Amino acid sequence: MNKLLILAIVLLAFSCKTPEARRPVSVKTGSFIDASVERNKKLNAREQSIIEKLLKQDKKDYIASESGFWYYYNNKIDIDTLKTPAFGDIVNYNYNVKGLNGNLIYSTEDIKTQTYTMDKEELFTGLREGLKLMKAGETVTFLFPSQKAYGYYGDENKISSNTPLICEVTINSITQNQTH
Repeated sequence: MNKLLILAIVLLAFSCKTPEARRPVSVKTGSFIDASVERNKKLNAREQSIIEKLLKQDKKDYIASESGFWYYYNNKIDIDTLKTPAFGDIVNYNYNVKGLNGNLIYSTEDIKTQTYTMDKEELFTGLREGLKLMKAGETVTFLFPSQKAYGYYGDENKISSNTPLICEVTINSITQNQTH
């Protein structure tokens, strides 16, 4: 009986310890995000190199935008009274889309004349930002890295993922929003 009592006391003493936190079965790290960042840095560096080579070959007066793309004026309007489009203005324009190799992806006939309400409709980032730099009657050629074009997804038709583009854009007219 003594042995049984001692055994019960020992079991009772060891069973009354404080609970320990359970450790997760698997540990999640930022490895996926880190790998994605590295992939994007390499992609960006590769595209930058190709675009810089193209800029040297082209011998045009390209302007580097603050938004991360390049452009030059095929036809520049120097009249100060003409305004660039602002929020809510309606822009009527034509454009084509080429790969960096110069091969036509979409012609102006394929795309047709477009009407866009500034910053109120969907449009790929580079073109939306590029239109803001233009006046009615101007034609500008833009070089967009893939992240300013259709990015990772492409257009789900002729433009594949991570494809840098050249777009030649002509603004036909700008109708100012009546509220500003």
